[in-house]
Amino acid sequence: MNTTARVHVTSEIGPLRRVLVHTPGNELRAVTPSNREQFLYDDIIDVDQARREHHRFRAILSRFCEVLEVRDLLSDIIDEPHVRRFLVERVMEVASSEPLGDKVAETPGEDLIRMFIEGKESPQGPISKLLHKVSYELPPLPNLFFTRDAAMVVNQGIIIGAMKYAVRWTEELLMKALFTYHPLLGNAGLIYDGAEEHRSDYTIEGGDVLILRPDLAMIGLSERSSPAAIEGLVEGLRETAGVEHVLVVVLPSESPAIHLDMILTMVDREHCVVYPPYFFGPARLPVLYYRADGKGVREYSDVFAALKSMDLPLTAICCGGQHPTMQEREQWASGCNFVAVRPGVVLGYTRNEATMRELEREAGFRVVNALDFLTGDVEVEEGDKAVIAFEGAELVRGGGGGRCMTLPVLREDIW
Repeated sequence: MNTTARVHVTSEIGPLRRVLVHTPGNELRAVTPSNREQFLYDDIIDVDQARREHHRFRAILSRFCEVLEVRDLLSDIIDEPHVRRFLVERVMEVASSEPLGDKVAETPGEDLIRMFIEGKESPQGPISKLLHKVSYELPPLPNLFFTRDAAMVVNQGIIIGAMKYAVRWTEELLMKALFTYHPLLGNAGLIYDGAEEHRSDYTIEGGDVLILRPDLAMIGLSERSSPAAIEGLVEGLRETAGVEHVLVVVLPSESPAIHLDMILTMVDREHCVVYPPYFFGPARLPVLYYRADGKGVREYSDVFAALKSMDLPLTAICCGGQHPTMQEREQWASGCNFVAVRPGVVLGYTRNEATMRELEREAGFRVVNALDFLTGDVEVEEGDKAVIAFEGAELVRGGGGGRCMTLPVLREDIW
């Protein structure tokens, strides 16, 4: 591994300089109405439209930072013998198919990457043909365009996610290969290696990890992340990344929000967008201050009291505005899931109009249409506060927004 750290992320909102994404492709065609739940989807996606939407999303990002593609970085390293050996051996542990392993070992690099991402169908026998069933020797990765989940950069260290469901385990391995072997992603080492965890009660995904300051993290205890993994992660954050303070937000076991970043994201130094029912009123979520020194936890009455005690007071902007119906609809459409390209400039889906109006009214953000921004009809100047609204009618069907689709690897430190 390149020991010179080329990655550095100390916040959710620092000026973004380099980000890792994956443009969705043919792997999405594997999702059908009959298997969508197996692939963690609520609906099926129009692949061509999703690609067009993602290209526009990437174009916006590229105005602020360098955009790296997962496929391109894998192409850079796939023909190095030690990289190929690592990927073939580890992916075959997931696939558990000796005939496939023999074939994979001799597959050309670009074809191998395609197989890892788009999967490999099992040969159809007479029963499968008769029943019109398709199975996979190697599962496709239709969730890979949510690059945030499988890896995270914290300060100069790396967390490899321990994915809850086996259909996403190959994502961990691809990310581990990139952060271990690619020179653009040189780092200070692994904080937590989820690629070594295949236990159902040891899971952590990047949507549940928010880095608020170099010394402060917020972690969601959601349906996708487990207490045991969080405890291990907290130790790693402290020892490897210098994170001294960790707040744990306990989400309901039955929730429309699969990750913390679906109900809370920072948009500037003073504001965060939240899903109100989880933060105000009798159903507000428990918040724990976790001490990695073994002295237990302290419970806070709410997230904002906990943040104030950490000297990071934030003001809430309500996803969906003030009406409960719009709050619920827009949370479902990733209305809390913004990605910041610098403090006060964020990207989000056009459809979440009530949330956009709330950002205008309560925090002084200007709503900028993505096309107007890309054509130069509207400019976002240094110091402006703006939410750049892009179309994502198909992307949102995957269950995530701008934060989910980005893995920041380099941000300027604002603290």
